[in-house]
Amino acid sequence: MGLLTDPTTGQGKFVKLLLKCYSKVCVLFYLIGVIWFCTLAYPPMNANTYFSENALLPGLVKSQFREDKEALRYHEELLDEMNKYEDSIPYPWLLAKFRQIGLDAYLHNFTLISPLNKREKFSGKNVYGILRAPRASSTEALVLSTPYRPSTSVHATTSPSVAIMLAFAKYANKEKYWAKDIIFLITEHEQLGVQAWLEAYYGVSCGSEDVLQHGDLKGRGGAIQAAINLELHSEKIGQMDIKVEGLNGQLPNLDLFNLASKMCTKEGVYQTFKNRIPRYYRDPVKEWWNNFQNLLLMMATQAVGIPNGNHGLFHRFGIQALTLEGFENSNTRNNNKIWTMGTGRIIEGIFRSLNNLLERFHQSFFFYLLPSSDRYISISLYIPSVCLIAGTMFIKACARWFKLQETMEEDKRSSSKPSVRVDKVIIIFLLVHFIGILLSNIPQYKSILTESDQNSTIFYSLVASFAVLLLVPFFVGLRKCRESMELLNVMAMLELGTVLICISMNNFSFGLFCATLVIPAALLINPTNSRLYSFLQKILWLLVHPLTVLTVVVMINSYFMFPEEKIKEIIVRGWDATQKSVIYSIIDSMIYGNWSYIIVMYIFLPNWLCFWIVSFSNYKECGVDENKKND
Repeated sequence: MGLLTDPTTGQGKFVKLLLKCYSKVCVLFYLIGVIWFCTLAYPPMNANTYFSENALLPGLVKSQFREDKEALRYHEELLDEMNKYEDSIPYPWLLAKFRQIGLDAYLHNFTLISPLNKREKFSGKNVYGILRAPRASSTEALVLSTPYRPSTSVHATTSPSVAIMLAFAKYANKEKYWAKDIIFLITEHEQLGVQAWLEAYYGVSCGSEDVLQHGDLKGRGGAIQAAINLELHSEKIGQMDIKVEGLNGQLPNLDLFNLASKMCTKEGVYQTFKNRIPRYYRDPVKEWWNNFQNLLLMMATQAVGIPNGNHGLFHRFGIQALTLEGFENSNTRNNNKIWTMGTGRIIEGIFRSLNNLLERFHQSFFFYLLPSSDRYISISLYIPSVCLIAGTMFIKACARWFKLQETMEEDKRSSSKPSVRVDKVIIIFLLVHFIGILLSNIPQYKSILTESDQNSTIFYSLVASFAVLLLVPFFVGLRKCRESMELLNVMAMLELGTVLICISMNNFSFGLFCATLVIPAALLINPTNSRLYSFLQKILWLLVHPLTVLTVVVMINSYFMFPEEKIKEIIVRGWDATQKSVIYSIIDSMIYGNWSYIIVMYIFLPNWLCFWIVSFSNYKECGVDENKKND
């Protein structure tokens, strides 16, 4: 701090060099950061996956699962029951099957009160059975879960998952080597059921109060160490895709991913990652491009912070979890398919390995990126890229701060009153953040909601609020004082750089995408008297507004998903999807505790508004020569 506050430092060689070259240094750091990240997909820049936890003993046991005929019988019976319960879970049949197997079977009821309309209530049921460990006293547990999807669901069926689960439960109940409880969980309403069950299991509430009433559990197992979620869409599987991305970008321990991959390979099932075929090229450029595409797909899923499976809600409780999604049709020319016996043996191998654990997962990586199913990038390799990109904000902030100090020293020597108003600038900085907090609570302002279409009301209220905020600079008198605008610019740059690095430590993908997009525009924001430069600043900064970025991304996604439609139809569809994305992000934050909406409204929007005010600076009345070259 002494370097930033001591006025005599402004005369040093380092400071003079920084003031002279900081623009070039910022561009250089940004380019190095982007190039660094892009090279990480090249195999020599990453490493092969490996097991850090030797106690797992993956693949060393001889598979004994032979309940394939039972699985087929369970599936036939389940299909008949599904016809009787078209819109709900057939809980009497499931409870009866768990009890026939010999498990402690329970029914869990939960209720959701719509966070946007307290008059709407939705109820659901989860069914779970507990296999008590014969070699321990219920101190630890494992979970095998699957979402139940009725015949009317728009998603692919998961009835084979339920059948395999019951068959594996019957097999596991006969064995005496289990040292951990195994909880077999069948949930209703996709992720909502898992969230309610976990909150009830741990006696906590992760979202807003009085939204998800998780109810109570009549039976519990030990402390849950790991969970496997099944989404099998057929009795015979030609391709198994492993999903790892969880809520707010959290990932399971890499050893768990390696274990699932190892078991799939052992049983001869074709295992994919991001539904992409593993390819190996002799040409290093083609190999890099293939891995880079895999890497971007993983990061795109992680960045949004929405789990791509029920497993993603276990991570916040310190439970390592992933989803195994099985498809009958493979993306490859390989026609080999495994039936229920092979799938059951994959599950058996995973759970017998997890049964060997003497402690929680801790040795392998929790922060990593996967360019392929057998290679990984550790945090020590990918975090420097975002630090270099976000570091440009600190470099420029230091340079502008030194320049501002020189100006203030000149004012002191000339015995003139310093033009910078530090107190007013701090008030403006705090005020825009307070505005962000107020806007984030728009969904809870019941007085502005109508009974006709609350979602549209909330969305267009936010849009109208964003439009009104564009007028804020005209009410800031300090925009005519260059020194004050320089100070506000420095504060905004320091905040942006710090926030991007902090977010990247938790959700690297979100932090990197934001940094790559916003930093170039932020570097160009400076107080200026040039009308042309000021106009270009405003246009460029409007393009990186959170709502603008979301709309453009959704429009592009709609174009690729519906290439046969006309441009007008794509625009209408994209705008509707943008509205739903905003509403869903609000709902996710209130039910699951998703950070995306909160981070945007609390941090990115106020920070954007600070730069927006700076772009309107006009200091003709400060006595500055208009012909003086703008720094």
